[in-house]
Amino acid sequence: MKEGLQRASENSAECGTDHWPVPSVESPTGAGGSPVPPLLPTLFQSWFGAAALALIILLQSGDPVRAADSLVWRTDKNQVDADIESWPLSEVLESISSATDWQIYVEPDTEYTVTTRFQNLKPPEALRRLLGELNFALLPQTNGPVKLFIYRNSVHEATQLVQVARKARPEAASKAIANELIVRLKPGAKESIDALAKRLGAKVVGRLDGLNAYRLQFDNAAAAQNARAELGNDSDVAAIENNFTIAQPGNLQPLAASSSLPPALKPDVSPSSDKIIVALIDTAVQRQGSVAKDFLQPPISLYDDYQPPSDKITHGTAIVETLLDGVAQAARDCGDNDGTVPVSFLDIDVFGPNENTTTFNIAQGVYAALTNHANIVNINTPVTTPTYPAADPGVIAVTAGDPRGDIASYANRGSFVQAMASGMNVLHYGGQTWLGTGTSFSSAKVSGWAAGSMAGCGSTPSQLPALTLKRWAMPPSTQP
Repeated sequence: MKEGLQRASENSAECGTDHWPVPSVESPTGAGGSPVPPLLPTLFQSWFGAAALALIILLQSGDPVRAADSLVWRTDKNQVDADIESWPLSEVLESISSATDWQIYVEPDTEYTVTTRFQNLKPPEALRRLLGELNFALLPQTNGPVKLFIYRNSVHEATQLVQVARKARPEAASKAIANELIVRLKPGAKESIDALAKRLGAKVVGRLDGLNAYRLQFDNAAAAQNARAELGNDSDVAAIENNFTIAQPGNLQPLAASSSLPPALKPDVSPSSDKIIVALIDTAVQRQGSVAKDFLQPPISLYDDYQPPSDKITHGTAIVETLLDGVAQAARDCGDNDGTVPVSFLDIDVFGPNENTTTFNIAQGVYAALTNHANIVNINTPVTTPTYPAADPGVIAVTAGDPRGDIASYANRGSFVQAMASGMNVLHYGGQTWLGTGTSFSSAKVSGWAAGSMAGCGSTPSQLPALTLKRWAMPPSTQP
């Protein structure tokens, strides 16, 4: 992917886990945890990391003639001062990382000397002055530290992590909803869920009748715990689980310029074509301004009246374009130059206007995808490894790789991870170019490729797992 001079400085993408059944894809992210009990066939546990911020840094050189060089990064006031004479780039980046706790990635073998003086600049402008002719993308994350990429021509080349010694951080805590339970009844249960909820003093706030699974909400955590104990002895109850919150993926970062163009594909609308449906469980997808708008089916939403914003790209819109990129890659791989593909995308919004959703809502989304005959399902949830459904048999787990074929520094690895794709994508929405980064883009690329392989290359569902691994398998040197 070619890119022109690119410079970004505000907000961006989060990474996450994604999967699709028959076959399935999942991309792991997060920090530490344990497997989650199964529901549909599994509900996903969400863990969140916190990034500590240093307040100030003052670095001095041994220059006896002039005042000591310094880089002062005041995170409390969001201001930066610099008085630097001939610092190597490595020293500047280590200083920034130490002061901010950002994760900084630089294009390997980049040599640059920094000389600059300024006061009271905001971080984006300070970075422009510090980095001079170099390009950068500054990407805040929903569930982790800010990521800063430094490069000359392509953000994909910023793969080397700047290593700075830091204090150990505590393990991320799970976000179980204390006053809720997910209850699954046995087939033919004598007591209805409504009667059961009334007996326990709970409200039924979510239903998956086809799976006999229900989301119960109690007045407080103590009431939920008492109900769990009582339900444990109920012969009508098949399973009791916690419901976990899942954070919405972060916004994507606009780029100043890019020569990258979206794939030139058109949907095959012929009634005789065997259409492939790819469902994505994500945030809302924007119709107007999306390069994939002609491929979109009528949406499904848990929040019927919600309309996504029009001034910035949503994660769902970014994932749809990445899926389409994967379809285009499959067409190139099999020499299909027709330019039309019998693929459509079904977006299922499980976030609406909220910053968080829940594992139960994710399960509702998966169920809706399957009942609407989706061949492939792509899910974005920031969960841990090993986790489910990524580690389930029959699922192909995907992580993010760098241009050199190694696992990207920001991506997790695990014994169950089988495939790897790029964790970055340049996207287009509303006449603007955007940058997305994270394992959700890796998974979407592989999911799209699988759809394209079925649609344009004649691959059958039974052949697809082996073909997918042949195309996207992790190199042996990257195996844990």
